[in-house]
Amino acid sequence: MKSNSLEVLERLPAEPTDRPPLLFVHGLGHAAWCWENWLDAAAAAGFPAYAVSLRGHGGSGGNLRTARLGQYVDDVVDTAHELPGAAVLIGHSLGGLVVQKALARYDARAGVLVAPIPAHPAAGSLLSVARQHPTDALRIMTGGTLPLRPEYLFEELDATEARRYADRCGPESPLAQFQLLLHRPAAPPRGGAPVLVLATPQDRLVPISDVRRTARRYGAELREFPGMGHDLMLDRRWREPLQEMLDWLPVEARR
Repeated sequence: MKSNSLEVLERLPAEPTDRPPLLFVHGLGHAAWCWENWLDAAAAAGFPAYAVSLRGHGGSGGNLRTARLGQYVDDVVDTAHELPGAAVLIGHSLGGLVVQKALARYDARAGVLVAPIPAHPAAGSLLSVARQHPTDALRIMTGGTLPLRPEYLFEELDATEARRYADRCGPESPLAQFQLLLHRPAAPPRGGAPVLVLATPQDRLVPISDVRRTARRYGAELREFPGMGHDLMLDRRWREPLQEMLDWLPVEARR
């Protein structure tokens, strides 16, 4: 499926369903492929499931070097409007911030933030990176892309599989990446859409204190998964946060 030159992966249930469509939004340097585990499982549970590659990522068109955070929000809102009914927006990391901003513009069924960049500027993430690899933090500040090392993303995968996933990640827009340090909090979700937050205390990129603060801002339920890494949808126990989300989701589409 293509949406205005954007790559959109699609998994549909075997039988017709009234359940709302799910739209998954990837994080920094990832693309729609990172949701393949959750896409297949969500479709098997009866939800039409879609994952978009933001402009310049994966198989999507667009100039990554000049992409801005607001354009990523446009990509998500435009894609959501093409889906069959009001969608649940699900965003990971940078995609979690994109979803926060999209919820203020799109009448979503619900929102799910997975290890999200916080509602406030992400200085805590920069400090976390600086403590682990000071040169990576310097690279961010001088317009380079954060290298997505396996140790940033995973806690439980074996080294070979962790490296394989990390190698599939690519560069990020320097502009969008820098905006994470300067952005303003999004307006409240349009229509009062409920929000769920999934996170791990062992996150090496987004401090859990920032995630908890974001959950409080949205009055959201927060589910934590100790022992997992930042990429909850790819780490060894990926089924656990997925099942928490599926159990929480509204099961009927708004008409």
